[in-house]
Amino acid sequence: MPPKPLLLASSSPYRRELLERLGLPFTCASPDIDESPHEGETGEALATRLAESKARELADRFPGHWIIGSDQVACLPDGSVLSKPGNHEMATEQLRQSSGHRVLFLTGLALLDSDSGKIDSLCEPFNVRFRELADEEIEAYLLREKPYDCAGSFKMEGLGITLFEALEGRDPNSLVGLPLIALNALLRQWGRNPLLENRPAS
Repeated sequence: MPPKPLLLASSSPYRRELLERLGLPFTCASPDIDESPHEGETGEALATRLAESKARELADRFPGHWIIGSDQVACLPDGSVLSKPGNHEMATEQLRQSSGHRVLFLTGLALLDSDSGKIDSLCEPFNVRFRELADEEIEAYLLREKPYDCAGSFKMEGLGITLFEALEGRDPNSLVGLPLIALNALLRQWGRNPLLENRPAS
C-alpha cells in the first residue's frame, strides 16, 4: 500500500523550507483557526493545541492525507506567554521584555491521519538566552526584518541570531517553526523513513 501524501498545515515559507529538507513530497494548505489562548492555559498546552487544531481544521478538505501541524509560543521567566506580536509596537515591547533573559520557546507538533483521525502530538522545548538589548538595537532589528508574524519577535533564520547570547536545546529547527528531529521520529513510527525513501536507485 503506497504511503499517504503529506500535507503541511501552514502557509509559512519558513516551515515549507524546513520540511523540504526531509526530501519527501508534500503540499501545503493554510488552516483557519483561532489562535487565542484559553484562560489559564500553559504555553506547552497552547502550542500543542494549536498544532493539533491546524491539522484537524484541514482534515475534511484533504482526505487520504497525513497532515502536519505546528505552532509556537514563547514564555518569559515569569510564565507569561509571548505570541505573534502583529505590529511594531508589540514587537518592541516583546524584545524589551526578553532582553537579558532566558526565554523558553515551545513548538507544538502534530501528525494526523485525516481518514482515521489518528493523531500524535508533542511539544518541543528550546531555550534562548537573549543578550542585553539597547532600544536602538531593537529598533534597528525590527525595521530590518519586521518579524511581526513570529512568536517572540525575531527570525532565527535571519538577523535574529544577533540578539542572542546562547541557544540551548536539541533541535534549533524548532525555533524556525518545525522541529525536524521530532517530526522524523513521528514519521518513522508511522512507517515512513525519510532516509530510506531518499536512497539512490541502484
